[in-house]
Amino acid sequence: MPEEVLFKTEEELPRTEIAEALRDAADEIESGDVTLMSDAEEQSVAVPEGPRFEVELERLTDSETGEQRYELEYEIRWTK
Repeated sequence: MPEEVLFKTEEELPRTEIAEALRDAADEIESGDVTLMSDAEEQSVAVPEGPRFEVELERLTDSETGEQRYELEYEIRWTK
């Protein structure tokens, strides 16, 4: 199944702003209507009543430098 990216944004933010964005997202998810916005684009989607929810924490280690990077991901999935 080919993947089509409908919206993507990435930026460095203070923890407080990330937490605020997640609280706002939680309110939208609870209402069933999510709108994603950036300076360049906007995308809306309806979230059904019973989607799958995945939380993943990864530690990636650079094989040359040994530097470790962490990724905390929240993913909501459903089929239409």
